[in-house]
Amino acid sequence: MNVASYIPSPSNGVWDIGPFPVRAYALGIIIGALVAIWIGERRFQARGGREGLIGDVAIWAIPFGIVGARIYHVATDPELYFGGGKQPIDALKIWEGGLGIWGAIAGGALGAYLACRRYGVSFSSVADALAPGLLVAQAIGRIGNYFNQELFGKPTTQPWGLEIDAEHRPDGYAEFATFHPTFLYELLWNLAAAALIIAIDRRVKLTGGRAFALYAMLYTSGRVWIEALRIDTVNHLGPFRLNVWTSIIVFALAATYFVATRRRSREAEPVEASSDETSA
Repeated sequence: MNVASYIPSPSNGVWDIGPFPVRAYALGIIIGALVAIWIGERRFQARGGREGLIGDVAIWAIPFGIVGARIYHVATDPELYFGGGKQPIDALKIWEGGLGIWGAIAGGALGAYLACRRYGVSFSSVADALAPGLLVAQAIGRIGNYFNQELFGKPTTQPWGLEIDAEHRPDGYAEFATFHPTFLYELLWNLAAAALIIAIDRRVKLTGGRAFALYAMLYTSGRVWIEALRIDTVNHLGPFRLNVWTSIIVFALAATYFVATRRRSREAEPVEASSDETSA
């Protein structure tokens, strides 16, 4: 295929520093997490929270998120690890790739909730402080897909088409050279959504978990159309990819919560949890 212009893909996503391999995907996740903590810390302190709390919560949330991401991946793609000719032990080899964002969000939320109980702070205030930073972290993490030449979209001849090497093209697409850069679409969508949350929060104070609900609504609405472009092999449920159904369900739940709690933006929320909330 001849195209006038395109986005070139990196030739390598792993760099060896001595005996240690440094993977672009892992690096993106680490940098994204640090940025999310920094943004969340600033927002939490602006709401009256104590310094350093977001970092303390992250120590719980990050490992829970990684485990949750792996569990979701294995649960939704079991054929990769179980059945004839497969090695179930491979399900534990997280360093070989395979993380699900929905599991990361659920696991991270559980870890953050437990941390908030431990440190005596309101979980909803922490979630609201972190909301835009999570989107920025997810945007940075998508750069790893770019380096790995994975999770791209349908073929395209647009000037922003992403060049994919032949060995990374799925079956049936060998004759195509450039594809929709879905990593870039999601990166830009997430950054725009983060900016929108911050802008709305400045005009109408989002408390009681409403900023986090807005995060879920914005992220899932973008994920639906981005998933529709992707051509990687995944499990389907009826006409849609499993991640599309998950996005629809999460959006509906978040939207219901956002509408049902609309009066909370008019009320001040204590950052420190009550004694009843923190007692275990």
